Amino acid sequence: MQKVAIIGGGIAGMEAAGQLNRLGYEVVIIEKNNVPGGNVANWDRLFPHQRPAGEVVRTLEHETENATIIKGKTVINFEKSGNICRMELSDGKVVTANAVLITTGFRLFPAEKKEEYGYKIYDNVITSADLEKMFSSGKGIVTPSGKIPEKIAFIHCVGSRDEKVNNRHCSKVCCATAVKQACEVKEALPESEVFCLYMDLRMFDRHYETMYHEAQTKFGINFIRGRLSETSEDNSGRIVVKCEDTLAGKPLKMTVDLVVLMVGMEGEGNRKIAEVFKIQMGKDGFLDAADDYLNMTQSSREGIFLAGTCTGPKNIPETIAEARAAVSDIHVFLNRQQASV
Repeated sequence: MQKVAIIGGGIAGMEAAGQLNRLGYEVVIIEKNNVPGGNVANWDRLFPHQRPAGEVVRTLEHETENATIIKGKTVINFEKSGNICRMELSDGKVVTANAVLITTGFRLFPAEKKEEYGYKIYDNVITSADLEKMFSSGKGIVTPSGKIPEKIAFIHCVGSRDEKVNNRHCSKVCCATAVKQACEVKEALPESEVFCLYMDLRMFDRHYETMYHEAQTKFGINFIRGRLSETSEDNSGRIVVKCEDTLAGKPLKMTVDLVVLMVGMEGEGNRKIAEVFKIQMGKDGFLDAADDYLNMTQSSREGIFLAGTCTGPKNIPETIAEARAAVSDIHVFLNRQQASV
């Protein structure tokens, strides 16, 4: 039986594992964390229909029942000889396979790099990931001091489309996440005032514009086109937000109880992955496919395939579709390989 090694146990890796098992391949998943699910496992509900993230993760986990999962380990060395790929893990063990699929995902931009935004400086500045933890906890939305916020500002494009942090790319899902979270806040705190400060609203997929429309008409969320310049803290611990309203063409200053930074996607350890597997990585930190138009799942090295957000920002349906496409390409590759023996 031919064997495929999957590097990364997020939603792309789990989906691919199930598909490969059904095609009759032996599958081993190498996951650096102690639990599978990747970033989606840390989310509460998903846009645009508020489906519980845990439900999606559990469904995909079921797909991996016939796969071997190695948790808490990384690949530190890779060699390819003929049709055999040999991977040395961080614990010294060796895994061999006939093909490799890299699905290492992304990391959230570390918001503390934008010091002017005040994350980890002011208590009442949090990230979108921190807010999801509040949703998941079931304890309600409160500031670190335990106060129920009456005025909340969501700041878009934190760590995305930003020359200063060398992230020129759009992270694609931040606008939709901000709208989703703003609506959830208004559902939980209907008397609160909620503001979204955005550069451009990129509601690119089906149902997203409907979600945006409801945010305005049903929930009364305020959208202001303008990029945040800085935050500061007043004597009461509230956050003073300064930005420019680019539609009105004038500076804007407001004081809020809570600031939520919509952090974007960055390549997750891709430099190390590129070095170990000797494949190409772009200047933006994401792995390069062999052909951005016609061969998105093949890396620059034969026998090593790519799927999911390791090659750039994607939403969940795109990630699942790419995992399935990678499985198809691996199947063709291994059949051709076997026929040539």
